[in-house]
Amino acid sequence: MHFEAFVEDIRTNHWNVHGVEVYENGRLLHRYGDTDQSRFPIYSATKTITSVAAGMAFDRRKIDLNKSVLYYLPEETVGQMSKAQSAVFSQITIQRLLTMSVSGFPFRPEGKSFLNYSLSCPIEHVETRTFHYSNIPAYLVGVALTQALSQDLFQFLSENLFAPLHIIDPVYTRCPDGYFYGASGMEMSVHDLSQVGLLLYNGGVYEGKRILSEEYVKAATGVRQMNREGGYGYFIWKYRDGFSINGKWKQKCYILPEKRLMITYLSHIEDDSQDLLESMERHIGTGLC
Repeated sequence: MHFEAFVEDIRTNHWNVHGVEVYENGRLLHRYGDTDQSRFPIYSATKTITSVAAGMAFDRRKIDLNKSVLYYLPEETVGQMSKAQSAVFSQITIQRLLTMSVSGFPFRPEGKSFLNYSLSCPIEHVETRTFHYSNIPAYLVGVALTQALSQDLFQFLSENLFAPLHIIDPVYTRCPDGYFYGASGMEMSVHDLSQVGLLLYNGGVYEGKRILSEEYVKAATGVRQMNREGGYGYFIWKYRDGFSINGKWKQKCYILPEKRLMITYLSHIEDDSQDLLESMERHIGTGLC
């Protein structure tokens, strides 16, 4: 491992990387930049937080992943749906939302009510299980969890995830309906996101305390749906040697249990280049390229 060479690439190429942490055997080995002083947007990495919340609800037997999402949504809202839409959404389970295997959703919910907008989306082939990336599945899972837990989802996360992981006052977003927006909008430090990664790296255990069941972690980090990058779990991206938490503009936490490695970085690089990833592979040896 040549961490300093990786840092030199970041500096020389002027990549907008806020901070990096590298863990080996679950211990912090290297760090660069601002890893614990500032919070930065993590965009779609928020979805993995929602997945962890789903796992905790699953472990508490508050939610059945094989039940329709309609079972967990507000009765008043569901009652206003047309029979046709209700029939379609009755076939969409929590698990299908977690795996992004519902075709037809727009990229994001919009309007004065994100919930009404999401439930009015036309889904022409609901029985087809192909990977289709959208913010709506994570948003709907967040709403369903709020109802299933009978508690505001951010409050639940604060008490049951953020406090045990020593994550203090993360920034988050609410939708116009008032629900925690489970698809995007959170801000964390590099070190904060690393703690979520360590929880998954250790199979649901953090500092000797089980927070998430091993059963759920295995399901969430396995291949549940194939996609363009290889595989997808429950709002988690799967690779040959591990899995990752991904944000929009190269916010990453790569978790590689077989290599006993974990690399977290938060950046803001608005292009599709693989330069940063290739440098990480070249100097740290992740096996991702």
